[in-house]
Amino acid sequence: MPAPSRSSARPSAATVGDDVRLAPVVLVQGPESLLAERAVDAVLDLARERDPEVEKVELEAATYQPGMLTVAASPSLFGEAKVVVVRGAEGATDALVTDVVAYVPVADPATTVVVVHGGGVRGKRMLDAIRASGAPVVVVEAIKKDADKAAFVTAEFRRARRRIDGTGVRALVEALGNDLRELAAACAQLVTDTDGTVTEQVVDRYYGGRVEATGFRVADAAVAGNAGEAVALLRHALATGADPVPLVAALAMKLRALAKVGAMRGRGGASAKDLGMAPWQVDRAKRELTGWSPEGLATAISAVAQADAEVKGAGRDPVFAVERAVLTIAGSRGR
Repeated sequence: MPAPSRSSARPSAATVGDDVRLAPVVLVQGPESLLAERAVDAVLDLARERDPEVEKVELEAATYQPGMLTVAASPSLFGEAKVVVVRGAEGATDALVTDVVAYVPVADPATTVVVVHGGGVRGKRMLDAIRASGAPVVVVEAIKKDADKAAFVTAEFRRARRRIDGTGVRALVEALGNDLRELAAACAQLVTDTDGTVTEQVVDRYYGGRVEATGFRVADAAVAGNAGEAVALLRHALATGADPVPLVAALAMKLRALAKVGAMRGRGGASAKDLGMAPWQVDRAKRELTGWSPEGLATAISAVAQADAEVKGAGRDPVFAVERAVLTIAGSRGR
């Protein structure tokens, strides 16, 4: 099999389509299913640029039977090029592993076989064979850091030739950042349904009622020392069906950001990348640290840790636990 011009790529969420290369065999590996699908779509687009009549064939790794790859990758009756997508290779049968290992050295250059592997050790012999051949490998790692989610949102809007400002990015990540697919869908909706620059106010109009967004509002008010506002927001959230667990998680996330940025004060500082945060998050945490002492922050963090345990079963009254934590946080500012 001819070696491709590039053997491996670790694209960001913003560039996954740009890093894909067409080759007889392509491995898409990693747990971020949305990005994996985009990588497969990018391979198909490249194949269709080369041959608009390309045929797409899909195989499921978990139900694979011996010989299916050979049949799928064989030239069609009328000679059209093929793209064979093997999905779910993390659950590969032994037959699939054997057939892929045998196919890689003799892969048909007119056919592209895309093996999609969600991670794990199953099928290691197959993965090793693909990598050793020099085939391109697109790694689609899970997007967990808020900085990476913010970069994803920014890239989605840039791709659509629309602008979203820093406050809009923050609001969208806070409202929908737990699910990349939902985040992508929200970006698409905002691009379609709005005009001009997307701001925090625009995002709030569409997604401000989400539990995640409500939790961050509670956290913002508590960290600012506004106990009355924080409790009012909390009670409204609980009254409208919010669960205490994600509300406590929002408090914890806010305090972790303050602690990370606060720990670097007086030590020459650290970049947003070093802290695993977006630049706007670091700037916001620096502003919010005004009025906070290390002792006050430690008290607040302890209160949230206790509330986290109680809302997950260690306490009798989850609602009381989260409200107590909010009041403790608000009262700890300025101490």
